[in-house]
Amino acid sequence: MVFSLQAQQHAVLSFLCSNGSMEQGRTNSRPVLGAIFAGSATAISFLLWLLYVHQASAQFAGQWTFLPALNAFLNGLSAIALCVGLYFIKHGYRQAHRTSMLLAFGFSSLFLISYIVNHALHGDTHFPRHGAVRAIYLSILASHIFLSVVALPLVLTTLFFSLSGRFVMHRRIARFTFPIWLYVSITGVIVFAFLKVYAY
Repeated sequence: MVFSLQAQQHAVLSFLCSNGSMEQGRTNSRPVLGAIFAGSATAISFLLWLLYVHQASAQFAGQWTFLPALNAFLNGLSAIALCVGLYFIKHGYRQAHRTSMLLAFGFSSLFLISYIVNHALHGDTHFPRHGAVRAIYLSILASHIFLSVVALPLVLTTLFFSLSGRFVMHRRIARFTFPIWLYVSITGVIVFAFLKVYAY
């Protein structure tokens, strides 16, 4: 999965930097984009270790049990902020759009912190059911995890282009970032709902 992220980094860097000349007078964005993808690869590697290698201590069992619900709540808030942000930009309210998207980024960042704490304390939650419901859950979970890997560098790159005033590139990459980010946020809530019904 880290290898695929490196391939994605190379492709996106080539695409973005080859089109960067459209915005004259801007400094070269390659070092910043390289740092974004390197940081994303490091963060994803840590999360994979946390999910599949780290063993949670039994002493935290039964403590901080509100964290999965908090994670779903933050994902839901992120999805709402994303949709509101899309509405604002479609109607030309750029400042309101900027505020909404920064809120979405804030909610997603808080989710990531809460997610890390939850898995560090409790480990992974196994889905106990079998049959069709398990197949549906695992398909949603797999797409959620895969697109989370894709979303992290895309969100940071889109945010960078916005904050640096490179709105041509911001709009170009946001067309891909928005649906992926929204899907990840919504499926995060759906995954929690499955676990709430069948596992918790």
